[in-house]
Amino acid sequence: MLPTGAKETQLRENNSQKVHPQPMEEAMNQNPEAMETLISKVFTNISSLKSAYIQLQAAHTPYDPDKIHTADKLVISELKNLSELKHFYRENNPKPVCVSPQDSRLAAEIQEQQSLLKTYEVMVKKFQSEIQNKDSEIHQLQQQIEEARQKRAKLEKNLKLRGLSTKESEDEIGFFPVDLTPDLFTSAVEAAAKAIHDFSKPLINMMKAAGWDLDAAANSIEPDVVYAKRAHKKYAFEFYICQRMFSGFEQENFSVKSDNITVTKESFFHQFLALREMDPLDMLGQNPDSIFGKFCRSKYLVVVHPKMEASFFGNLDQRNYVMGGGHPRTPFYQAFLKLTKSIWLLHRLAYSFEPNVKVFQVKGGSEFSDVYMESVVKNLIMDDNDEKPKVGLMVMPGFWIGGSVIQSKVYLSGMKVAE
Repeated sequence: MLPTGAKETQLRENNSQKVHPQPMEEAMNQNPEAMETLISKVFTNISSLKSAYIQLQAAHTPYDPDKIHTADKLVISELKNLSELKHFYRENNPKPVCVSPQDSRLAAEIQEQQSLLKTYEVMVKKFQSEIQNKDSEIHQLQQQIEEARQKRAKLEKNLKLRGLSTKESEDEIGFFPVDLTPDLFTSAVEAAAKAIHDFSKPLINMMKAAGWDLDAAANSIEPDVVYAKRAHKKYAFEFYICQRMFSGFEQENFSVKSDNITVTKESFFHQFLALREMDPLDMLGQNPDSIFGKFCRSKYLVVVHPKMEASFFGNLDQRNYVMGGGHPRTPFYQAFLKLTKSIWLLHRLAYSFEPNVKVFQVKGGSEFSDVYMESVVKNLIMDDNDEKPKVGLMVMPGFWIGGSVIQSKVYLSGMKVAE
């Protein structure tokens, strides 16, 4: 037996020592199969978590909100399973108790929740960043959609002008919105004659502004014409424009050199339809070196003489720009393009027919024929003698279309007009 003092000392030492539960190694040794099953579940769960995370990453490229939501739920589910395994392990294999088992367990729970919270915070920030990127991409896509819509509308317009229908109700791809008829050609002739008349006005006005002697200019164009009125000398300038614009009309290429000209009837009609409703400057903006663009440049250089242009503008900058392959956006050149477009359309249409429409011109001094000619002045006074009026100027050529004649427009020399 221990002395009384020794017993008290031993009791105090025993009371100061901590109480430990059964060590973990001993518990594992007692049920090794359960521990092996638990470890196997942990590894399986980690593998599943890894797979779920890979699915989550894959759902972002390409961006798929449905797949992201599904993968996110799967990641959370696997994290919960892993947390449950950890709780199961702790419940069956408690750690040595230092102070209070409840405090220790609560601290572990708090630490676990903090870790999960940090994980979710990282994921939220990542998703917010991705949302911002997607918003930016959506904005860019919306801009691209709008640009594509505008291009589509422009293409549909061009297809319509080329005779290609885009409506679902139209079955034929090659449907033409207008019929190729003699009446269509007649209206094109009238439009070309009006265009010549319209362009002569700014040309004459610019001559006046530059100080030209219009009487002398008219006489230099065709000196042997006797005008009924001084105002009729405007027809000399229409004659000047007509002669230069219709030069080469009888040729299939209209004197334009190109290696890529398609010479089928349908291609000529397609070209007519393509330009018919378009602004010529817009078409040249799309393709300045097209056959039409070359035609415009060549005709400008022969209609507007260098001396004429220098007197109009004080320099030859516009002429040099045209010679360099450009199409200036000046009011004078745009007025010229309207004229050029009308003559070009008439030529394209003439070669759309089978057989081709033939052009004929009337020389000055020829006898007037009411079959092939039409006087541009209507209130003429015919002399009582049998001498037929003479042609002074041709301001618009005539055409043979099938078995019909479209009369040329002429100014008759030496005639009198009724007041």
